[in-house]
Amino acid sequence: MARRLTAKGTATRQRIVEGAAEEIRERGATETTLDDIRARTATSKSQLFHYFPGGKEELLLAVARHEAGRVLSDQQPHLGALTSWHAWWDWRDAVVDRYRAQGQRCPLGTLTSQLTRATPGAQAVTTELLASWEAQIAAGVRAMRAQGKVPAGVDPGRTAAALLAAIQGGVSILMSTGSLTHLEAALDLGIERLLGAPARSAD
Repeated sequence: MARRLTAKGTATRQRIVEGAAEEIRERGATETTLDDIRARTATSKSQLFHYFPGGKEELLLAVARHEAGRVLSDQQPHLGALTSWHAWWDWRDAVVDRYRAQGQRCPLGTLTSQLTRATPGAQAVTTELLASWEAQIAAGVRAMRAQGKVPAGVDPGRTAAALLAAIQGGVSILMSTGSLTHLEAALDLGIERLLGAPARSAD
């Protein structure tokens, strides 16, 4: 059963998670120790284990959820309002900008690779992220279809799944090579061909 925290306790726990996330983005999950996190967040050992009694693994899971949330929040407000071609292209740019800023190091990927399959919730972090991401893309496809801007035969769920798979493929190549070319191509062709989008300047 999840422990109930006071407002102050919730804020303290979140401060630790955010500080740990910053440390891990700089050092990597493997290299970051609990002592590093304690130093960065000015947290005592007893305080750290009060909020994360499972130790580093529990904290890593919390940070993974935090990083998953950042993946989606970095795409807003565009991802949540894909109701025009202009919004779709703005979303495309937001995705590319997000991964350009991230570079080859993927905090979420690094974190989930450090968590064992037996860790409660480890697989759920990625599953929930992808489900929410896909649902918001699908909602945008439905909105465009309702306006008659997308052919009636376009399946929102399959289109969203294909776009998301293309994005993840582009991100995987970015992590391997440092090149954004494939991610940009995946988004451009996905929007144009899957949705039948007009030229980018049109709306």
